[in-house]
Amino acid sequence: MKAIAVERGEDKPVVIEKPRPEPDAGEALVRTLRVGVDGTDHEVIAGGHGGFPEGEDHLVLGHEAVGVVVDPNDTELEEGDVVVPTVRRPPASGTNEYFEKDQPDMAPDGMYAERGIVGAHGFMSEYFTSPSNYLVRIPRSQADLGFLIEPISITEKAREHAYASRSAFDWNPSSALVLGNGSLGLLTLAMLKADDKGYESLYCLGRRDRPDPTIDIMERLGATYVDSRETPVEEIPSAHEGMDFIYEATGFPKHAIQSVQALAPNGVAALLGVPSDWEFEVDAGAFHREMVLHNKALVGSVNSHVKHFEAATVTFTKLPRWFLRDLVTGVYPLSEFEAAFEDDDTTIKTAIEFGTV
Repeated sequence: MKAIAVERGEDKPVVIEKPRPEPDAGEALVRTLRVGVDGTDHEVIAGGHGGFPEGEDHLVLGHEAVGVVVDPNDTELEEGDVVVPTVRRPPASGTNEYFEKDQPDMAPDGMYAERGIVGAHGFMSEYFTSPSNYLVRIPRSQADLGFLIEPISITEKAREHAYASRSAFDWNPSSALVLGNGSLGLLTLAMLKADDKGYESLYCLGRRDRPDPTIDIMERLGATYVDSRETPVEEIPSAHEGMDFIYEATGFPKHAIQSVQALAPNGVAALLGVPSDWEFEVDAGAFHREMVLHNKALVGSVNSHVKHFEAATVTFTKLPRWFLRDLVTGVYPLSEFEAAFEDDDTTIKTAIEFGTV
């Protein structure tokens, strides 16, 4: 079968040939339909994130997948089920308490493998196998855009954990800010628009000049575009208003600190970016004082698990069709896979198609 991989010492993805996998006991064989491309894939290809499977000279890419079961292999699944796989798996050293407690998304760095990212081959191939407990059924109507379920699940978890930090008191957020106008930031903005919290005002931070397709999407969602070159994060309260909820999807280290200044009293910021090391000066006293005297919170969140994928399939139905259409700027056949990895201001979300239902 054909697969898309990055090889050791290389910085561009290539098509390779691999044997079609055979499912082990408890696993199902899945025929891949589509696999999304995101910023993590670009970081893995560049060598700035992730790692190869032990003893392998290549890593099959892709962690945002949707496929159809072709061999249930005596699992609870059925042939023809449309499924999306979760990403985390036990590390090469074996299982640990996080997997035994069925909380792999809470495992710290080094205690897991992530398919297509670190220590395990991904889903960017014509077929893949997976333990059935890591495969989530989705409606057949979601098959075409099922690769969006994984990124939606990431925000489901972040939102769950951030909101839980405010659950000890009566918290009624009305303003929210998304830092980052990439595909995950825009998905989150659309999710907040449909959120049961009923946000009255939404903002999205970016660094783009008009005309720009991401700004068009923000404004059609009813959000205000904030250009960070004109209004830094810490100045947003004076330029607009303090934020009850902030979602950071930039990986820009200063945003974690600046978010505290941008929060309204009792607000919470969810941090999802994974930055490289960067030293800079911080007024630690002001930071600490702001957190304590205004009851603010920062929550880190990464990965997601089955319940978040299941919630994502429900959230998917609440997103406007026009939004999904504008968000996905290209779906390419395997013969044109390079186009899916282009990264320019006209590209928002892309996917590679391996087959159809």
